[in-house]
Formats: sequence, structure tokens, C-alpha cells
Amino acid sequence: MGVLTRQLLSLAQAVVAVEIDRDLCQKLVKNLGSQDNFLLLQGDFLALDLEANLANFPLFQSPNKVVANIPYNITGLILEKLLGSIAQPKTPLYDSIVLLVQREIADRVTAKPGHKAYSGLSVRVQYLAQCEKICDVPAKAFYPPPKVDSAVIRLSPQVPKTPAQNPRFLEQLIKLGFANRRKMLRKNLSSVMDRAAVSSILEDLKLNPQARAEDLSVQDWVQLSHCMLAKQ
Repeated sequence: MGVLTRQLLSLAQAVVAVEIDRDLCQKLVKNLGSQDNFLLLQGDFLALDLEANLANFPLFQSPNKVVANIPYNITGLILEKLLGSIAQPKTPLYDSIVLLVQREIADRVTAKPGHKAYSGLSVRVQYLAQCEKICDVPAKAFYPPPKVDSAVIRLSPQVPKTPAQNPRFLEQLIKLGFANRRKMLRKNLSSVMDRAAVSSILEDLKLNPQARAEDLSVQDWVQLSHCMLAKQ
């Protein structure tokens, strides 16, 4: 209904809003359309070519921040649209991305190595951005209350300090490594390299040769990919 958008309009030079529902768009135009710093785009954000849609609106070109309450069922796709992927990061980078997401996703995105919530999503997102949980949002904060709790996260996109030499190979390793969390990394990566060789590389990196995927930091994953490429 525009509650968040109204707050943003009082703070930002220009606000580009995206809404897929036609009826809601009509209400937003009625309630907020008189504001000079407001531009509303109707459509599916995942399919929207933002740059093309803003080409004729100089005030609204090159938005540098994202603030949104997003549909939880497409969170992963939205994160990829905003950040890109390890193999193809989004450019230019947003300065800041603040999202309301399901708390389970917030825990995974911000989890540290060794934590039960640490996953392939954690590695992929943390490779592309600094991640911070701002606050939890209980179900009772919504009407009607959903069946899940939520959280606000802030992502600060960044160029990796040590980028992967072969980003696609790194993506492949992460996918294989987390394919079966209960198995040791050397077994999950056996389709790419002999188990003994993987164990040897882990030892060279001062890591436990019996490590599982969730034991490696983002930097460890990058170094592992470099060493495996060197031995192929």
C-alpha cells in the first residue's frame, strides 16, 4: 500500500518503485503520484530491464540503493538479480541493499563457517557482498500474521578482495561441496578430483582433510579452487 515507499520519498532524492499488481499500482498512483520524486513501474521485477525503463527519466537513472519487502518464495532469484552470481557479478554495484526476508534466509545469508545455517547460499552471497542482519521481525508485526518470522538484512556489494581465477569452477565446487552436508568435502568433490588429492590440498591450506563444506570460509573456498585448478 506504499507505507515503506512514503517513508523513502521523504528521505531520498528520487525513488523508483516496482509493483506487479495492477490494482495496487492504481492505488499507489492515487496516493503518491503527485510526488515529483516518485516513479512507479508496473511489472515483474525479475523480468524488468531497469536501465531501459529509466532511459527517458533523467532524475531516476542509475539508482544506487535498494530497499524492499520482497516475496519470500523468490528470494534467491531476487538476490541473484541484485547481486549477480560468482561467475557474473552485477555491475555497477549497488551501494546498499536492505531487504525484509524470511528469518531462515537471513540466518543463512549472514552465517559464519561452522554454523548449522552456513550453506552454499552463504558462500555465494558473502563472496559478492558484506552481509549484516539488522533485526528480527516477529510474525505478529504483520496483519494477518504469517507462519514464519522475518528479519531485515543489509548487503553491501563489493568486489572480492581475492577474486576467483575461474569463477565458474568455484561455483561448481560450492554446489558439489554442499550437495550432501553430512559427507566430507573430499567425497563430495570426488567427481572433480581424486579424494586423496583433495585431502592433500586441504592440508596444504592448513585445513582439516576431513572437513565438510560448512567448515570452509569464503576465502578458503577461493583458495581451494585455485589449488585444484593448479593440479588439474
